[in-house]
Amino acid sequence: MDRKKLAEAIKKALDDKGKKKFKQSVELIVNMRGIDFAKSENRLNLDIVLPKGKGGKELKSAVFAEGNMADEARRAGADLVIQPNDIAGWTAPAKVKDLANNYFLLAQPNLMGVVAKSLGQSLGKRGKLPKPITGNIKELIERSKKSVRIVSKGKYLPVAQALIGTEIMEAEELLDNAETVYDAVKNKVNEGNIKSVYVKLTMGKPVKVA
Repeated sequence: MDRKKLAEAIKKALDDKGKKKFKQSVELIVNMRGIDFAKSENRLNLDIVLPKGKGGKELKSAVFAEGNMADEARRAGADLVIQPNDIAGWTAPAKVKDLANNYFLLAQPNLMGVVAKSLGQSLGKRGKLPKPITGNIKELIERSKKSVRIVSKGKYLPVAQALIGTEIMEAEELLDNAETVYDAVKNKVNEGNIKSVYVKLTMGKPVKVA
C-alpha cells in the first residue's frame, strides 16, 4: 500500500473530525476477499505492537497467576492479579465485560486450562483469551500496553479492524501505526486478497485509502 495515499486518508479523517467532548479513537479497517474463513488456518489471530503507542488508549493489565509469579506480576506493575481461587468471582457478565473492555490479559502457563474452563467461552467470543506468560513478565506487560489484537469474529466476516491511536496523536505517528497494522494483516492474508482499506474516527465517516 502506498504510504502517501495512506497519509492522505489519515489527514482527511483528522481534518473532518469536528469538535467532540471526548477523545476519539482512530481505526484502520481492512476489507478482504477470496479467503475461506471457515478454515481455521485462514482466521486472523494477531497481536500487533503499535510502534507509536495508543495515544492514551492503553488498557490496564490483568494477570492470572499464583505463588511467585503472582508476586512477580505485582512487582512488574500489573494492575490486577487474579489467583486461581478468585477466578470464579470474575464469571458474572458484568465482570467479564470489565475484563474484556478494560484489560489486556496474561496468564501463568499452567493456569491457562483453569482460566479456559471458567472464562474461556465468555472471553473467547470477544477475542480476549489471555496470552500465556513467557519470558520477562515486566517486558511482556509493557509490550502488551502498546499492542492491539485482531481476531476473526466469524466465518463470513472478512474484515480486520484495529485501533491505531487517537485524534491527539500526530498524523505521522498514526501513519506509522497504520502501516504496522496493515503489514501484519497483509503478511497473513496476502496483499492480493485485500479489497479495500479505510481510516475512521469514532464519530467520523470512513475515509477510503485511494
